[in-house]
Formats: sequence, C-alpha cells, structure tokens
Amino acid sequence: MRIMCATVLTMESILMGFALLIAKDQATSLQIWLGGLLAILFLLTAGVLKRKGGYLLGSVLQILIIGYGFVVPMMFYMGGLFAILWVVAIYLGRRGEAIKAALIASADKNGAKKP
Repeated sequence: MRIMCATVLTMESILMGFALLIAKDQATSLQIWLGGLLAILFLLTAGVLKRKGGYLLGSVLQILIIGYGFVVPMMFYMGGLFAILWVVAIYLGRRGEAIKAALIASADKNGAKKP
C-alpha cells in the first residue's frame, strides 16, 4: 500500500511543478510560493507514509491540490483525478495486504517452511 501511495504523491509533486509553470504568469508571488510548498510537501509526505499520520497528511494534501484549482483552473480536474488515484491506491493496497496476510496464515497453518 505504501509504495502505491508514495507513487501517487510523487507524481502529484511533479504535477504541481507543471502547474507552477502555468501559474507563473498570472498568479501572485504568494500563490506561487504556496504551490511550491505543496510540491515539497507531497515529496516529504511520500517519505512519511511509514508513520501513523502519513496517510492522513496525504489525504489533506489531496484537498489542497484540488483547492489549487482557484489558481490554475485545470487543477480542479487534475487534483480530482489524483484524489481518485489516492483512494484507489489505499483501497487496493489494503486489499493486497489482506491477501498477503491470508497466504502467510495459511502457510503457517499448513506448516510450510519460511524462506
């Protein structure tokens, strides 16, 4: 789960870099700085996913990237798309971890040797 979520966050950081290129001509300096801060936070959050609050912070950042659509209108669409990818990554990651745990439990039950 962590790998898929970290991939989504890293791609969002790259997306914010492109959004900053679009916003540089029409946005204020504060909006540019906030966009840069968001891009950095996405990268840092990808590394913090091992901790308890990492997924919560990632979810809050999903809302903020959609909110950046007030600066670059296309970010409403792209932020929504990445928010859906974020939810799917969490869902599929949990599902995969449950399958892995079931396989390990059945292997332990049958007395299989661990590699």
